[in-house]
Amino acid sequence: MTSESVPERRDPAAEPAMRASDADREAVAATLNEALAVGRLDPAEFQSRLDATFAARTLAELEPITRDLPAVTPGESASRPDAGGTRRGLLARMDRGTRAAWLSLITASLVCTVVWALSGFGYFWPGWVAGPWGAVLLVRTLSGAGPQERPGRRDGERDHL
Repeated sequence: MTSESVPERRDPAAEPAMRASDADREAVAATLNEALAVGRLDPAEFQSRLDATFAARTLAELEPITRDLPAVTPGESASRPDAGGTRRGLLARMDRGTRAAWLSLITASLVCTVVWALSGFGYFWPGWVAGPWGAVLLVRTLSGAGPQERPGRRDGERDHL
């Protein structure tokens, strides 16, 4: 009887040209989420590193993204324990669509605030962009409203409503 062997996880230094998998990118993204949650990264640097993470094609491209971040110890995490007793950041507990929505809100708010500042610090109009959008997103996040199944969709397909 033959047994199929599962390929071992390789070190990026040993095989720098090895293609990165989605799981590799998600692991780096989780590390970045924790670093953001404990204050090691600001939102702009987090977004920049997250963009680089999902653009990476090889393990060697992923390695420098978290090289300067220490491993997060359980007592250092800024989040509360989940039901399983482990500690995970708020961003790590969100589905991918909700994370993307929050990051879009942060990015749009920062851009609007910069435009407002460059225009002479008049009436703070970026609040009209960030306020309603943030309120709706906060309610959606706290209520746990995630991707919704839509009739007529194939198994596994979801809409982000």
